[in-house]
Amino acid sequence: MAPNAQRRSEKSHQAILAAAMDLSAERGYGNVTVEAIAARAGVSKKTIYRWWPTKGAVILEALGELAQTATVFPDTGDLVADLRTQTAAVLDFLASPRTGSAYLGLIAETQHDEALARDLVEQLIKPRVAVAMDRLRAAQRQGQLSAEADLELIVELLYGPIYYRRLLHLGPHTDDRLHALIDHVLSQWR
Repeated sequence: MAPNAQRRSEKSHQAILAAAMDLSAERGYGNVTVEAIAARAGVSKKTIYRWWPTKGAVILEALGELAQTATVFPDTGDLVADLRTQTAAVLDFLASPRTGSAYLGLIAETQHDEALARDLVEQLIKPRVAVAMDRLRAAQRQGQLSAEADLELIVELLYGPIYYRRLLHLGPHTDDRLHALIDHVLSQWR
């Protein structure tokens, strides 16, 4: 019986994504090449370029898959508790050697690659902002936020400082500081 070509392609696909993330963790995003990804995954460069135009596109897809489970937004009915849980998950994602190096390197690369920047926003940022906005709308319906609350601004005020500290190598927020940030932002719209 001949091997199933679809399964072999999916196996190669997953091997490439795993190799890209492993190499980013080991070497740092900037030191990862398509050649190194291909060698680690046991595929040719041609295989990678058939599915992705750049190293950044490979990393973006891998991060998108990992972020779906790593940064889930809970809805327990307690907005403050849910924000604490979710922002802590984002901090963990950014601090993880496997995902943090890749994600921060990808963000840096978007400063020089407009197509990658658009893809990052469309594939990774917007879907997560939409989930956060849905959770904030639920909080409005539950009376935990005022109807006049600027939900987009709340998202920017909550997550901007997290990225600011990581991108400038200032270290992560402590739990107390993160809780104070959440309380401060929400206090304006309760």
